[in-house]
Amino acid sequence: MSNMEKNLFNLKFAAKELQRSSKKCDKEEKAEKAKVKKAVQKGNMEVARIHAENAIRQKNQSVNFLRMSARVDAVAARVQTAVTMNKVTKSMAGVVKGMDATLKSMNLEKISALMDKFERQFETLDVQTAQMEDTMSSTTTLTTPQGQVDALMMEMADEAGLDLNMELPQGQTGSVGTSVASAEQDDLSQRLAKLRDQV
Repeated sequence: MSNMEKNLFNLKFAAKELQRSSKKCDKEEKAEKAKVKKAVQKGNMEVARIHAENAIRQKNQSVNFLRMSARVDAVAARVQTAVTMNKVTKSMAGVVKGMDATLKSMNLEKISALMDKFERQFETLDVQTAQMEDTMSSTTTLTTPQGQVDALMMEMADEAGLDLNMELPQGQTGSVGTSVASAEQDDLSQRLAKLRDQV
């Protein structure tokens, strides 16, 4: 196993770890949301706000981990191409010095800087590699039907809307809030109906 193949393995492993961290944040976000609901039901708005902030922080962190995972994955794919085509340059091999420690740190800023270095290396690789990569990526990417993606997003927004209506404790529902929420519900239902017709 060449040094570069070892690095390739480490990159793929890091992408998986970042994905795991993202899932962990998702779990934390769910837990914090549940605490928000409980606090709201008890009418304890101060506590609810703290848990809501935690939930948002976890959500953002989850997205950041997921984004970085995708980026590391993309770099791994390019390294794979370079290894396959024996296009690993000396300077590229130089980039990976200290890579292990950076990837293991799970520090998004450090990993991002490392990916910048890798991406700069790839810019210097010739057109032939890029062409081969296009061919490879077009065969490996599974297309995601946009209609399905939109429908799922609407469904989730729909659920969130229902959830939000339930979260207000009895007696605290302002008529304005309710009418806005129900208007949004109607709008969502109409859009969903339209989507169903299209499918």
